[in-house]
Amino acid sequence: MVDVKHVNSRDYVTERRADVLASGHLSDNTEQALNVVALTADGCEKAFAPCSDTLLHSSGLDEEQRLSALSELWLAKALRSKGAAASMDDATLDAYLQSARYAYAYLFYTARKPADRAFELRQVQVIDFYNFAVQRAVTRFFEELPRLGTDWTQTSLAGWTVLHPQTDVRLSGDARVPIELIPAAGLQFKGLRDTYTRDGFGSEFVAVAPPDTDSDAVPWRNPDYVSMTGALVFDGATLNDVLAAREVRLLARDPYRDDSIRLADRDVPLAANFTAAYGVWLARSGFASQSIRSLLGREGGITTPRVLLMQPYDPNRLTVVMLHGLASSPEAWINVSNEVMGDENLRRNYQVWEVYYPTNAPLAVNLANIRRALDATLKHFDPTGNARASNNMVLVGHSMGGVIARLLVSTSNEQLWKVVPVRANLSDAKRQKLRQRLAPYLQFTPMPQVTRAVFMASPHRGTPLAQGRLALLFRGLIRLPANLLAEVTNLSDVLKDASTPGKPLRLPNSIDNLSDKDPFIMATENLPISPRVRYHTIVGVYKSHGPLATSSDGVVPYSSVHLAGADSELAVPSWHSVQETPAAILELRRILRLQETTARSGMLSSGR
Repeated sequence: MVDVKHVNSRDYVTERRADVLASGHLSDNTEQALNVVALTADGCEKAFAPCSDTLLHSSGLDEEQRLSALSELWLAKALRSKGAAASMDDATLDAYLQSARYAYAYLFYTARKPADRAFELRQVQVIDFYNFAVQRAVTRFFEELPRLGTDWTQTSLAGWTVLHPQTDVRLSGDARVPIELIPAAGLQFKGLRDTYTRDGFGSEFVAVAPPDTDSDAVPWRNPDYVSMTGALVFDGATLNDVLAAREVRLLARDPYRDDSIRLADRDVPLAANFTAAYGVWLARSGFASQSIRSLLGREGGITTPRVLLMQPYDPNRLTVVMLHGLASSPEAWINVSNEVMGDENLRRNYQVWEVYYPTNAPLAVNLANIRRALDATLKHFDPTGNARASNNMVLVGHSMGGVIARLLVSTSNEQLWKVVPVRANLSDAKRQKLRQRLAPYLQFTPMPQVTRAVFMASPHRGTPLAQGRLALLFRGLIRLPANLLAEVTNLSDVLKDASTPGKPLRLPNSIDNLSDKDPFIMATENLPISPRVRYHTIVGVYKSHGPLATSSDGVVPYSSVHLAGADSELAVPSWHSVQETPAAILELRRILRLQETTARSGMLSSGR
């Protein structure tokens, strides 16, 4: 007799999508394939070899049914083996490779093409079987690398011939292989709003390179954590060849460079995870504590700016340079960078550099040092300056970083010399010597590579809070770098006059410079921005008791953030950390798309 019952939609969907990966038991499709050839899941688990042999040769199943069921059966065998959790033994590796091979054969060597099965759940399941088996097999391959060295061409492993990988993944320095390979599928991040991936073929990893140089003489830092997608290719021109072969090769691909991968004479979409490498880098960075040590001038902080590349350098992508604010670090851009690189159009056209600098130094010192660091980085990667990456650059600055960004595209002329306390009776020789010493800090022109800037909650005219109790407390705790103090002592000696003894110079720190009463901030507030640069402001509105003109983000008043002549200005309900709000990120994405369009059309070459 036949009975019938109704199931709710949730149970129906769950059962249809259940398989060995999702639920731990075989899918309905595999169970039905076993039933057709008079087999059961329990029987196959007890006598796997005759079960798999029956499936492979039975005339009661078509090729797709046989191959997909075999892929899941071998995957189930690998998952249930003793070597699945700890260090993988050869039997478990063989099972994963068998699963991947049957999935590969199903996808590319059956009568129908993958596009013909685009709407079938079974193909989605088989791709998952393949990708997971690849992840586990590649993890075992990686464990073998120390034994193999760097000059090997092939090796024997678990009864398979493993060929040397083909790769276009770029690691920092001269590294040829990563020191760690982390499967991206097993990572979850707190603090990142979204994880950006691309569905497709292959298994996603984070490849960890040996640490880049830590020398202060080298301002740029290549990424130590890069995205990688791995796929396994099985030798053979026909289905029978593939099923008989015991030869496999890993293809390792950079998903920022490759949208697809060539397999079995056809291009297939390449899977990607664009967040995992960035998330692991942030999680291991230690920026939170290091930024405070840098602000206070304590051991363990940084003393010179660093230009951190978020992806391996690409001469054909436009460059976005992000500058954080006071007592901050690249963590200020956690979601900003992730959301920008999560936008497919922006990811194809941009690369992100984040400037990490000690926020205790005076604005003039950081400005000069950051300019030198950016110039050296550009010269290193593009000596001729002709690459797309070196032109139409975009500066994005938050808070104090926005002030520095504005000065990077401004002209000082003679405006800043009035902040130097020069005595009237100072000799001409000492005046000339003083001017030579201070010119790198007080005389500058706009960066010619930059044609757009975005200023977020930036106190261009300072803030009264820089004179508040908390600010004064921090100001008293800040220590300036020893080399900077030595330079000030030398300047004090230059300013001395035998007939007029005076007090030694006191060098202002960054908190001093952010005061609305500070001579430097007052002298720079109206410096002309380059006519070639289009600029935008994003304003946080946290405290408002009337019109926008009298509002504040809780730290910086609107009157200090607002800049006349901006191409756009967006006010966002937010505290001072406005750069992290979805509205601000959407606005930044809009501006970057606009920049890419205008740069491509050549509209930026003629200026404003």
